[in-house]
Amino acid sequence: MAESAGEHFEESMRLALGQARTAGDHGDVPVGAVLLNRAGDVVAAAHNRREVDGDASAHAEMLAISMASRAQGDWRLDGHTLVVTLEPCAMCAMAAVWARLERIVFGASDLKAGAAWSLYNIPQDERLNHRVDLVSGVLEEECSDLLTEFFAERR
Repeated sequence: MAESAGEHFEESMRLALGQARTAGDHGDVPVGAVLLNRAGDVVAAAHNRREVDGDASAHAEMLAISMASRAQGDWRLDGHTLVVTLEPCAMCAMAAVWARLERIVFGASDLKAGAAWSLYNIPQDERLNHRVDLVSGVLEEECSDLLTEFFAERR
């Protein structure tokens, strides 16, 4: 990974955890994301909405990237940081590359579908035209516990 987890992103991850709880409240897998601009200001916040919207692409990361792009009026989000409670899947990791994000910060690793380190490392694949820095493990226990509790209630 390009960077190690640090306290620098804990406040933003707490905001993402709040978004994740909202997703869980309406039956979606509790994943939340916030997008920060270069100055560190939150420019978008979203949570999984696949169940609510009936849309397989309604992942927190995709929604946050779309919201920020619309607000900025540009698909290029150079200098932006995506903070997400769960390691992005292949779709979301590639969207981060296409959006030219500077960094992805995630809490819990996803050993079954993670594409930002666990199974694949799409954001740093040298064959692609852009690379995204990665920071992992920020509030990892809290992020993991939220997911574990959600799935335990459904078993």
